[in-house]
Amino acid sequence: MSNEPIESLHRLKERFQELPGIGPRSAERLAFHILRESREFAESFAQAILDVKTRIIHCRTCYNLTEKDPCVVCSDPRRDHGEVWVVEQPKDLLALEATGLIRGVYHVLLGHIAPLEGIEPDHLTIEALVDRVRSGTVREVVLALNPTLDGDGTALHLQSRLGEYGITLTRPARGLAVGSQLEYATAAMLESAIRGRVPM
Repeated sequence: MSNEPIESLHRLKERFQELPGIGPRSAERLAFHILRESREFAESFAQAILDVKTRIIHCRTCYNLTEKDPCVVCSDPRRDHGEVWVVEQPKDLLALEATGLIRGVYHVLLGHIAPLEGIEPDHLTIEALVDRVRSGTVREVVLALNPTLDGDGTALHLQSRLGEYGITLTRPARGLAVGSQLEYATAAMLESAIRGRVPM
């Protein structure tokens, strides 16, 4: 019997292997799982992938991921638009929002300043944040950045950019361990950090 790979199955396995955290064995299991499922399942799966690439955009105000612009948070009149929580990535926003403690709105930087990786301030949405503060509607900016070297460096840069506008600048309390990521923090850790935020 020939051991020649079935081209379409091999191609699917290769695509799965390109995903983070998926090795050859996991990719093979996923490929065979898709093969065993119905055509309807495969079509629905493929459509879900296409949908996230064609329907999801960045909110023009906060840069969170959304299918509706502005996003549901920015368009909610019950939110405190004078309190802006700045995060690095949409997944950080989700972690904070899941606590149910945030009454303000958000601004997603889409990364952090990392000169060694070639990521400079103009690669992020910092200018858009400055414009929001300059508009005069913001009274507090909470720099809810990851407690890492790059997160701290980004926070210092934002402090220097926003300090002239007379707003309150705070950071979540350091209940979050240095070097950790917001998305992996427990709800209790996030609640402690949110309630105990401190001035910059």
